[in-house]
Amino acid sequence: MSTTSGMKYTNLGQSGLRVSRVCVGCMSYGDRRGRYPWCIEEQDALPILQYCYESGINFFDTANGYSNGVSEEILGKAIRKYNWRRENVVIATKVWAPVGFRNEGDKWDDPLLLMSVDERERKGYINMFGLSRKHILDSVDASLKRLNQEYIDLLQIHRFDPRTPVKETMEALHDVVKSGKVRYIGASSMFAHELLEMQYTARLHGWTEFISMQNLHNAVYREEEREMIPSLKKFGMGMIPWSPVAMGFLTRPHAQVNETVRGSTMQGAFLRNELQESDKLINEKIEEIAKKRGVSMAIVAVAWSLSKPFMTSPILGMNKKERVDEAIAAVNFDLTEEEIESIDDLYVPKKVTGIAV
Repeated sequence: MSTTSGMKYTNLGQSGLRVSRVCVGCMSYGDRRGRYPWCIEEQDALPILQYCYESGINFFDTANGYSNGVSEEILGKAIRKYNWRRENVVIATKVWAPVGFRNEGDKWDDPLLLMSVDERERKGYINMFGLSRKHILDSVDASLKRLNQEYIDLLQIHRFDPRTPVKETMEALHDVVKSGKVRYIGASSMFAHELLEMQYTARLHGWTEFISMQNLHNAVYREEEREMIPSLKKFGMGMIPWSPVAMGFLTRPHAQVNETVRGSTMQGAFLRNELQESDKLINEKIEEIAKKRGVSMAIVAVAWSLSKPFMTSPILGMNKKERVDEAIAAVNFDLTEEEIESIDDLYVPKKVTGIAV
C-alpha cells in the first residue's frame, strides 16, 4: 500500500479504526448474470482493486447479497492474489439480504430483493434473510467462507428488520463480535428512530454498539440531514454514504446520464421520483464549478461530500483506474465556502427514499 499517494485517513466514528477518506464500493464487482448487467467481472475487477490498494485506499465495502456473494469472493481473491497486508485493510460487508440458490444452468434466483417475504419463503429461502439470530450467525460464516478470511472488520446490517425483535438482533451482533469473527458493527439505510432503538438496546445491556451508518446522501438528496445525521452525532457514529454521486447523475451533464449502461438501468429507480428542476440546477452548478476549476464533475461532487463535517468516507464505485485517480484527487480538492453554498442553496426537499419499508 502506498503512503505517498495523497490519500488521507480518519477514524470511523469514535472508534479507533482508521479508514481512507473514500471507500471502494464493491457492488461494482460481480457476475453479469445477476441483477446488475453493468458490474465488472473477476478478470477485470482484480487489477482495479489492486490499483485501489496501491493508491492508498484501505476501505472496501461489499455485501453478502451483491451478485449473490460473488462480490465478496472477488474481494477475497484480490486480498490473497496481491498479498495485501491484512492489518491495513478494512473489509466491510453486510447481513440481511438473501443469497440466491444456483439453479440449472448455473443461474440464480434473482432478483430476490424485489420479492415479498412470502414469495421468498415459497422459493425455499426460509430463515435465509433478515436479522434473526440464526440468519446473522449463518450469514457471517458464509461471508467468511466467500471472502476466505478469518474475520470481518465491519459487519453492517443492510436494512432494519421489523419481523425480528431488536433485542435478538443486537445480542446476536454482540456475540459475533465477541466470537472474534467480527471486529465492529455498523448500520445501513433505516429511519433514525430505528437506529435509536437499536443503539439504546445495546447500551442498556452493555452490548456492542454501531460505529457507522451507511445511508443515502449526496448533493441532490439530503433528507438524512434532518434526523439521521444529528442521531449519528449523538452516538459518535461515522457516516459512509452510498451513492455520493447519485448513481452517476452528478458525474456528467444531466442530458448525458442515460448514455451509460448503469445510468439507463438504475437512474430511473433512483430517488423514486421524476427528475426535479432543482436536481438539474445542482447538476449544472457542479458542471460550472468543474469547468471553472479545470476538474471533472465527479471530483467536485465527491469534494462537496467530503466538505461536510459529518462525513467520514463516501462509498464510490471504481469501474476503471481513472475513477480511482479521481477519488484521490477529490480527497485533496477543496471547494471554497462560496462554491459549497452555491450548491447547497439550490437543494429542494424530497420524499424520503433509500430505506426498505
